[in-house]
Amino acid sequence: MPNIKSAIKRVRVTKTKNLQNRMVKSSVKTVLKKFDAAVATGDAAQVESMLRIASGAVDKAVGKGVIHKNAANRKKAQLARRAAAAKA
Repeated sequence: MPNIKSAIKRVRVTKTKNLQNRMVKSSVKTVLKKFDAAVATGDAAQVESMLRIASGAVDKAVGKGVIHKNAANRKKAQLARRAAAAKA
């Protein structure tokens, strides 16, 4: 445990930020699992709507600084490929 006042505050702030980041990551993972479930059903309309929702969730995570921009673009490209394969 740190003794210096600023170090004590850093520990406190880091703990809060870590919790917020975990919440955002968890919600993104949940949306991605829902997308996977939609792909498994094969309903094209549901896949399309879940693709939009999942892409938005990933973009929001980028905006909050939780995941990197390039990782988000890669994830969205993977989602789009899976959606296209599900339609075909």
